[in-house]
Amino acid sequence: MRLAVAQIISSADPAANLELIRDYATQAKAAGAELVVFPEAAMRAFGNSLLDIAEPLDGPWAEGVRGIARELDIAIVAGMFTPGKDGRVRNTLLVTAPGLDTSYDKVHLFDAFGFAESKTVDAGESPVTFELNGTVFGLATCYDVRFPALFAANARAGAQVNIVCASWGAGEGKAEQWDLLVRARALDSTTFVVACGQGDPGTLGADPAGTAPTGIGHSAVITPLGSAVAALGGKPELAVVDVDPSVVDEVRARLPVLANARQF
Repeated sequence: MRLAVAQIISSADPAANLELIRDYATQAKAAGAELVVFPEAAMRAFGNSLLDIAEPLDGPWAEGVRGIARELDIAIVAGMFTPGKDGRVRNTLLVTAPGLDTSYDKVHLFDAFGFAESKTVDAGESPVTFELNGTVFGLATCYDVRFPALFAANARAGAQVNIVCASWGAGEGKAEQWDLLVRARALDSTTFVVACGQGDPGTLGADPAGTAPTGIGHSAVITPLGSAVAALGGKPELAVVDVDPSVVDEVRARLPVLANARQF
């Protein structure tokens, strides 16, 4: 399967961000990709109000993404915000393609490094997997990458590829942690990991948005044995990669960590 990683830098304007999705999805389709992955908060960058732009999964922004997917005949994964409980929103990944429509709400909220996501975001509850052209994908969002159990659960549900959409926070050692974590989760789950992060706004001359995690780039595609087959820098960029799901069975035959795992 050929897939694309769209490392964009979202703005505060959902309409402009929808056009970014159209632009990068068009490039991905032209390159032969069946799936294009966008980062968390593709709808609106963190550091801005989320409640006023949150909408249901059948709202106009999500329908705009669906329209692009239908027009280009490509699958799209993109981060948006949907209404949650108690005046909060849900940090949602929309997955859409002709004949495919599902979503995942971020389970582990980023209450760390001086940021309190739970003040404005309502946590999801369940893992989500989906199938596209014979390949099974699991979903995760940003801080989820620090929790191996989600990736293993996706793998046990059949996932050969785990997608991580992120808007990673900057800071000392954070880029190294991101690299370590996406590689470790590939090894834990013996899946490919497609890790798509927001690009670094600093590469466009933007100032930091307080403690908001607005992205550092470093998107990557990792094999089930932890090797990077694509690794980006901080700037906006599209990476197109061919992934062979049959490799997963070969790796699991040699490294059966899922089968060998014990519960404590």
